[in-house]
Amino acid sequence: MRKKQPSWRERTRVAPRLSRDHHTLPDLAKELFFLSSFPRASRLQLQHTTSIAALMELAVRAAAASCSTYPSLQRARVPHRSPGLAPHSARWVAVAAAIAVDPFQDIKTEQNDVAKTEVFACPVCYEPLIRKGPAGMNLSAIYRSGFKCSKCNKSFTSKDIFLDLTVTSGTKEYSELKPARTELFRSPLVSFLYERGWRQNFNRSGFPGRDEEFQMAQDYFQPVAGGILVDVSCGSGLFARKFATSGAYSSVIALDFSENMLRQCYDYIKQDNTPLNTNLALVRADISRLPFESCSIDAIHAGAAIHCWPSPSNAVAEISRVLRPGGVFVGTTFLSSPTNSGPFSAGALRPLRQIVGPVNSSYNFFTEGELEDLCRSCGLVNYSSKVQRSFIMFSGQKP
Repeated sequence: MRKKQPSWRERTRVAPRLSRDHHTLPDLAKELFFLSSFPRASRLQLQHTTSIAALMELAVRAAAASCSTYPSLQRARVPHRSPGLAPHSARWVAVAAAIAVDPFQDIKTEQNDVAKTEVFACPVCYEPLIRKGPAGMNLSAIYRSGFKCSKCNKSFTSKDIFLDLTVTSGTKEYSELKPARTELFRSPLVSFLYERGWRQNFNRSGFPGRDEEFQMAQDYFQPVAGGILVDVSCGSGLFARKFATSGAYSSVIALDFSENMLRQCYDYIKQDNTPLNTNLALVRADISRLPFESCSIDAIHAGAAIHCWPSPSNAVAEISRVLRPGGVFVGTTFLSSPTNSGPFSAGALRPLRQIVGPVNSSYNFFTEGELEDLCRSCGLVNYSSKVQRSFIMFSGQKP
């Protein structure tokens, strides 16, 4: 005896998420995703509760009211009518065909929009971080959010006024010391003095001053205006704050390894009466292990920083990795000179710097040719520079 097929009402009891009351394509896509998430054995059981014809009829009904919202679907090619489906107008069948081609079109678009705003990645495995909390790239939203790696499950929080995205974040017993030039800027005293006389002394070497440096960098960043900018080794936020208040970027991330520098940056933000909902985030991270997805950042600025980095080649390689195609890197530093490098500043004795140099100085000072060679070896193109005495501003672009 042939078994009686269950009615539509009985079918909806078994799969309650399927309903005839859906009127939008995103709702339909979610229902189809619900079915596709079942293992094969479960899907075989669902064959008795939800037929393909029923799904197609639901698709047509949901899309009929949405054609005006999705005009591109009206141009879909009309397929041959399948057996078992009631005849519909050409327009309805065209809509159903479009859904069948890509039923998750609206969900994919929504996910892509989220991915464009969430650029953070795990510093351990470089996988995207899952964020739980309010959206936004500002101090209050970041502080109230929790982050977790989608692969290794390492968690990151903003227990302080900055988001700690270092590899050692969350460790309880382990600690390590960086080179002296790195540890120096983690000092509360140096962090306090940085904008209170320390940075101003750079003028003696040819640095043009904060406002002019900022405008020079802005000129280099014109091709990527409106994108995401990261100010690496930001110190007390001398330039990050100006980038954020300029309105030229969708988001600005002030990044430094020094906890005390980031605290100083936060204090200056409050003193400057900068709104806390400005698109400015404070992040602690290692320049040689940037916590961003590859090809996710539009602009990177490194003011008076590369000579302090433990491994400039690793750092510039990381910068190249995270820059989007067309992204721009701008840095400033002191050129190698007899004052800071002794007799090994240039010429035939330059190679001996690797042997004797560390004895005379704890910093890495380069010639203009070395900086260009480094940028090119890390995949950056369109190198250009501006020199004023020992000061150099150089730039490279991700092809």
